[in-house]
Amino acid sequence: MADNPLGIGRTAEIFDWQAGQVLKLYREWCRPEWVEQEARLTRAVHAVGLPVPAVLDVIEKDGRRGIVFERITGPSLLADFSAHPWHLIRAAHLLADLHAAVHAHVISDLPSVRDSLTYRVEHTTLAEATKSAVLTALAQLPDGQAVCHGDFHPDNVLLSPRGPVIIDWMTVNGGHPLADVARTSLILRIGNPPPGLGRRLFELVRNLFHAQYLKRYMQLRHVTRDKIDAWLLPVTVTRTLEDIPNERQALAALIESLMARVQSN
Repeated sequence: MADNPLGIGRTAEIFDWQAGQVLKLYREWCRPEWVEQEARLTRAVHAVGLPVPAVLDVIEKDGRRGIVFERITGPSLLADFSAHPWHLIRAAHLLADLHAAVHAHVISDLPSVRDSLTYRVEHTTLAEATKSAVLTALAQLPDGQAVCHGDFHPDNVLLSPRGPVIIDWMTVNGGHPLADVARTSLILRIGNPPPGLGRRLFELVRNLFHAQYLKRYMQLRHVTRDKIDAWLLPVTVTRTLEDIPNERQALAALIESLMARVQSN
C-alpha cells in the first residue's frame, strides 16, 4: 500500500491495494462497528443490482479497520462537470436518474431514516424549543421503505467504463425517499466549490444544476417540490452535526428561515 492516499475524507482514506482493488481505511476514532455496518449494507445494496462496488474483505491495517473494495476507475461526476461545465444539465439529469433508481428498491432491515434523523436532532446543540419544533415537524412527515443513500451527491458517483457507480454507502437507511432527496438538495444548495472551479462560476452553475436535478427527479417519481421541502428542516438541522466550517453560516440562515416558515403555519 502506497503512503499517499488516492482520496481523503472526513472518516476514511482511500488507498491503492492489490490489483483491481482499493482499501477504504477508516480513521482511528471511527468505531469498528461502523466499518462492519458499511460492509454489510454495501453488500446488501450490491445484491439487489444497484451499481455499487463489490465488497471483497474487511481487514485491519496499522491498527485501523478498513474495507477492501473492487477498484472503480473513472472520474467522479463532480470532477467531470467541473472540468466540462457544458455537461451540467446532462450531469444533473444523470444524478436524478440514479437517485430515482436507488429509491425504486426496498431492502428489509435497513436502519430507519426517521430514527436516524430523530436521534441526530436530539443530539444537536440547538435550543430545546427549536429541537421540539423540529421533532414535531418530523413526526408529521410520511413513512416509507425505500433505500436511501444518505449522502448522495456528485462526488459519490464515479463515471466508470461500465457506467456510473455509486460509492460511500456508510449512511444508507430505509425510509421515505424524499428525505434522501432533501439531503441531496441541501448539499447542492450549500456545498463548497470543488478544486479548479472558481467561486463565481460555481455560483452561476449551482442554481442551474440544483434546479435541473430536482426537475428531473420530480418528473421521474411524480412528486412535487413542496413534498421535498417538507423534509428540509430536520435534514438541515442534522447537517449541523457534521460541523463543516464553511457551511455554518449558510446552515444557520437556512434553519432560521425554515423555522420561521414552520412557526407561521
